[in-house]
Amino acid sequence: MAYERADPLYAPLMSPAARNFTHGFLPPDDPLPRLSEHFDDWEQIGNELPKLALSRHIRPIVEDLPPFPADRLDTLSEHERAMSLLSFLANMYVFAPDHPVATAIPRNLARAWYTVACRLGRLPMLTYASQVMYNWRRFDRQDLVEVGNLHMLLNFLGGMDEEWFVTIHVHIEAVAGRALSVLIPGQDAVSRGDAETVVRALDAVTETLHEMRAVLERMTERCDPNTYYHRVRPYMFGWKNNPELPDGMVYTGVEAYGDKPQQFRGETGAQSAVIYAVDGFLGIEHGYDEMRAYLMEMRDYMPAQDRHFIEAVEQGASVRAFVQERIHDPPKLRKAYNDAVAALYEFRRLHIEYAAMYVLKPGQRENKGHVGTGGTPFTVYLKKHIDETLAHRI
Repeated sequence: MAYERADPLYAPLMSPAARNFTHGFLPPDDPLPRLSEHFDDWEQIGNELPKLALSRHIRPIVEDLPPFPADRLDTLSEHERAMSLLSFLANMYVFAPDHPVATAIPRNLARAWYTVACRLGRLPMLTYASQVMYNWRRFDRQDLVEVGNLHMLLNFLGGMDEEWFVTIHVHIEAVAGRALSVLIPGQDAVSRGDAETVVRALDAVTETLHEMRAVLERMTERCDPNTYYHRVRPYMFGWKNNPELPDGMVYTGVEAYGDKPQQFRGETGAQSAVIYAVDGFLGIEHGYDEMRAYLMEMRDYMPAQDRHFIEAVEQGASVRAFVQERIHDPPKLRKAYNDAVAALYEFRRLHIEYAAMYVLKPGQRENKGHVGTGGTPFTVYLKKHIDETLAHRI
């Protein structure tokens, strides 16, 4: 999808060196919990969504909503709130319980969704950004962005398992900030030949990945695999490679699509920019396969400023080459690099273990489960990618 890098919504965030990574790629302040009174009709339905989802009224109520006043949106935070609200309404409209899967988004919702998505430089889809990154609030704003101090602003069905699944990911994103903040300075140190600073950056990446893994390990505390599979996951799918939507989705009234079905991916953690940025910093390269093509495609679903940061890191000075050039120096630099690669491997390894626990095992009972919410068979490629990660040790 084409987007304008100089769009005033996110232009201040496009300079990688100027990014505030206090909370990683999350917004530095808590996301906007509600739009102005001009959006009250839409906000009311969003707040009632878990109850409406279980009624026969969900679709007529959404279809009868008044025109969405997108011209009343001003700031980036307002657009992100609108994007989350419209995305939740759209996916629940499509996958409403006890209804056949819808093949078209109604005009009032489709046109608003497309307008806001274009302003954000993203596709009109439920993405990781809208479900996770801009869909949380702290109970105590003076306390940390971590599970136990977080709740979701919008839910599909609600409940402990959905809340925990999303807020664990919010916590991981916040933890990642420490590593993200050293990537550009670490590459600058490579350009200066400053090995000590490179070592400190690599150590920070290693420690951050260990902390991210520790947070991910907590997923099983309050998110049951079967509940996730049957009560959380069904509303995260998209329209591409979805057997229930073989032709894709019609965005009614969106002139750019000409009422022709569109094929867009569903929400997935692969739309988080964190691991892409760490891969770029460490010089981890994956062989070409279906998963690599899929991961490149996932960048179209990320916030514009985050995918720009990935590109900046990938184009920056090579940390890996810097370490290789100093292979005969004292081993501290090489050890720091290899420790970071190993930590990335361990994080990826836990991720594939949880993919098996939360998707493959529950899905086997129904002869399903080998395709992720993003619409791709992932297990073979995830295993290949973790092996490729470890192979980069020097």
